[in-house]
Amino acid sequence: MASEIILSVLDQSPIRAGGSPAQAIAETVELARAAERLGYHRYWVAEHHSSAGLAGTAPEILVARLAAATSAMRVGSGGVMLSHYSALKVAETFRVLETLYPGRIDLGIGRAPGSDYLTARALAHGPGALGIEHFPGQIADLIGYLNDAMPEGHPFAAVRAQPRGPGAPELWLLGSSDQSAAYAAHFGCAFSFAHFITDQGGPAVMAAYREMFRPSPRLAAPQRSIGVFVLCADSEAEARRLALSRDLWRLRLDRGELGPFPSVEEAEDYPYSREDRLRLAFNRRRQVVGTPEQVKEQLLALGALYGVAEFVVVTICHDFAARLRSYALLAQIFGLAPRG
Repeated sequence: MASEIILSVLDQSPIRAGGSPAQAIAETVELARAAERLGYHRYWVAEHHSSAGLAGTAPEILVARLAAATSAMRVGSGGVMLSHYSALKVAETFRVLETLYPGRIDLGIGRAPGSDYLTARALAHGPGALGIEHFPGQIADLIGYLNDAMPEGHPFAAVRAQPRGPGAPELWLLGSSDQSAAYAAHFGCAFSFAHFITDQGGPAVMAAYREMFRPSPRLAAPQRSIGVFVLCADSEAEARRLALSRDLWRLRLDRGELGPFPSVEEAEDYPYSREDRLRLAFNRRRQVVGTPEQVKEQLLALGALYGVAEFVVVTICHDFAARLRSYALLAQIFGLAPRG
């Protein structure tokens, strides 16, 4: 693992109980500004649909807003769910962003729907929608459009994604399975493993990505990171108390309940069954929660396990001020260089 640790942010634009989706989006903008001041390397926004707990449905629009609100930090999608869209349209959108903010745009793509089955069908409504089996072809087309490199004989070889220019967004594949890693290795793309979604087989998946990686015109060697849920506070007890909100939200999500993030008080008063507590313990295995010193120790251990030096940090709690504080404590313990 490289010695220099890189910290980045993944923001799912969480909606708090008692808050609103508009407030969640406003907090995303405020958090991005804070992350830049604190010295974070990149800031990704997610794509979720028809959720009462996550407000970010259009990362390409949020990326434009966040890039305008910041000046140096990389900004991008984490990620665009490519199976819902035309590869050409995604390439055009991110070429516009790259033209507006050259050298700062990341295009992270994923194969998951970012929604329930019914919503996924609504997103794909109409004739000509592609099934998930076409995902590898969509990746190839997206790369071709982004880099003016459509292969000869391709039915759309004459089509050009505008605005054309010397640069292109940095392309990442995001996932929590060996399939996403295999696609990233095959196409010579950067890869980010979603440890916050599952820790099952993660280090083996990352090792396979490194071993199978094929250099490309865009990337000569494997570039990798892991997405990790982190909650940092001044005391371990306070960090674990704050984490109760996401604990309960995740428990409900596993049951198909897509509500807002509950308050700590609601989570403390919830009548957990024995099965609920077993599920909570299982979910907590992949969380990094504690004091700055404890969090740093756990992240460094995860980095060694995965062989990565970049952590894309997801932090969610009901209190937005505590969320900001968590990112500030993390930046401080790792010695990030503040900007501005």
